[in-house]
Amino acid sequence: MNVLTLIDGCYRGGVTVNENLAFDALSDRVRRRILAALGDGGELTAGQLAEQVGVVSRSTVSSHLRILRTSGAVIERREGRHRYYSVDTEGSVRDAFRFLQSLLQDGVRLDSGAAAQADSPDEFHHDTG
Repeated sequence: MNVLTLIDGCYRGGVTVNENLAFDALSDRVRRRILAALGDGGELTAGQLAEQVGVVSRSTVSSHLRILRTSGAVIERREGRHRYYSVDTEGSVRDAFRFLQSLLQDGVRLDSGAAAQADSPDEFHHDTG
């Protein structure tokens, strides 16, 4: 996490700290594949994830899981000597999703407003000629 982000407080450029963490975590293809596997499979171990992701070793998956856990995208549950990982449905990825959803909704409203404005008569340019 960037120290300046913490110093500046919750918002930085309209994006919360949680959203920044999520976008950083989601910026890597392997981490996106891990999240997709967890979304499909529920709770999985690092070894199971390495098998499903298939392009990296178990130790590399563990490194990516550490980043995902730190960012608030993934939860770790320990049972004996095993660690099980799952998507944190209340975590940073949800915040990032809400941010993107609001952008898309605002974009749809803007597009609808522009279309309505284009269809309305232009009251400022009447030809009086």
